[in-house]
Amino acid sequence: MRHIIGQHLIVGISGHTLTEDEKNFIVQNNISGIVLFSRNVAEPKQVRDLCAQIQSLRHQMKDKVPLYISIDMEGGRVARLKAPFTQWPPLKKLGDLDSPTATFNFAYSMATELKAVGINLNFAPCVDVFTNPKNTVIGDRSISSDPYMVEKHASALVRGYAKANVVPCVKHYPGHGNTVIDSHEDLPIEEASRQHLDEVELIPFKKAFRSRVQMTMTAHILYKNIDPDWPATLSEIFLKTIARQELRYKGLLITDDLDMKAMAKHFDKKLIPVRALQAGADLLLYCNEPASPPMAIEAILEAVGSGILKKSDLEASHKRILSMKKDFLLDPDPLDFKTATQLIGHPDHFKLAQGIANGSVPPGLVSPT
Repeated sequence: MRHIIGQHLIVGISGHTLTEDEKNFIVQNNISGIVLFSRNVAEPKQVRDLCAQIQSLRHQMKDKVPLYISIDMEGGRVARLKAPFTQWPPLKKLGDLDSPTATFNFAYSMATELKAVGINLNFAPCVDVFTNPKNTVIGDRSISSDPYMVEKHASALVRGYAKANVVPCVKHYPGHGNTVIDSHEDLPIEEASRQHLDEVELIPFKKAFRSRVQMTMTAHILYKNIDPDWPATLSEIFLKTIARQELRYKGLLITDDLDMKAMAKHFDKKLIPVRALQAGADLLLYCNEPASPPMAIEAILEAVGSGILKKSDLEASHKRILSMKKDFLLDPDPLDFKTATQLIGHPDHFKLAQGIANGSVPPGLVSPT
């Protein structure tokens, strides 16, 4: 059972290389993947070598499938990889320009550089509709305040990442564009009705689902008029009823970081991972606290033993995770470094990034078809 549970976790690591303890934990628990932060990134060769080190562990693991190696690379202020990787403008610039071809190429070019060093999952695009000017958490991370503009470009971004064999992850379902409170600090509570969500926030997600996006990240937001008891991350209404049944979403559902204060301040740490899985999450994200993943595994084991979690539900999501990995994590090892350096910071990528930042589309872009 432990190997099935482990395949539901994506976890952070401490530095530029894996420690022996981290290697042992990943292998022994069959961990699904790793998330990289600025603390894990020095320069391209180090990133490439770290990804190779992580990915090599799959051969020792129970499921023998590639690991997710994930990162937050949205463009603008949310960018873990610094120069010489291409520095991309924020998504608002894509909305201002309103060229789906440029948007597709933005995602495709960024993903080409990620894939070169072995990163195969990007926690992007952010498809929140920016409806509240006081919302500094999202701000220029959003494409637009117009849900149909976000919808159009969300589809182009999803297709661009996927074309380069990097798994895109749309966020923050069902929408983070109206909040003022930062869920890193506390739990936002929203007054929106279901009708409002259908007419605004959910429009880009519906389009992304139809575009067959493979992963969706949940928001730690309490929509009190839809589920008064649980924030979306822990809500069966949002994950099972709305996403799975009504919107017929077939991809994976991943939580935002479960150690964020929106969770930790309001719910017992041992309850959080159990409840997220009960609600319908496939993958649990733990970014920064090394003690949390082992604690989560033990809490889930205990919940299965006591019947709070159904073993059959975990087996079904385990099967879904493995199926997605086999279909989409193709050629998981990074390129040799010489080849990778020819793609990192490529002049065409620089021209595209500068063009989008300045409001113009360079000629000769790849067609999104």
